[in-house]
Amino acid sequence: MIAINQPGRSEDRPVFEPGQLVRHRRYGYRGVIVDRDEVCQADDEWYSRNQTQPDRDQPWYHVLVDGTTSCTYAASQNLVVDPGGLPIEHPLVAYFFSQFANGRYERNDEPWPG
Repeated sequence: MIAINQPGRSEDRPVFEPGQLVRHRRYGYRGVIVDRDEVCQADDEWYSRNQTQPDRDQPWYHVLVDGTTSCTYAASQNLVVDPGGLPIEHPLVAYFFSQFANGRYERNDEPWPG
């Protein structure tokens, strides 16, 4: 994990990289980062339905959720590093990643849709 200080912010926000294992602070699920947006790219309708509505002006991540077929879109402030180092089970892992080693996945060149 890399921490960056964004302009206008008094705190550092974590920045995760594709292939990194994370855990959601509120919901507790584990997952792997597939892609990052520097700010929230979701439309206003989606954002207004989001229960927590974190600041849109921070990195947001596409996360494959362990043990499901789900992918979430989560704000940086809601994620922490998953220290377990165990692989996740998700049907799209083999599509987006070439291997798992040393507690992280190696991202391939398949683009995230959109």
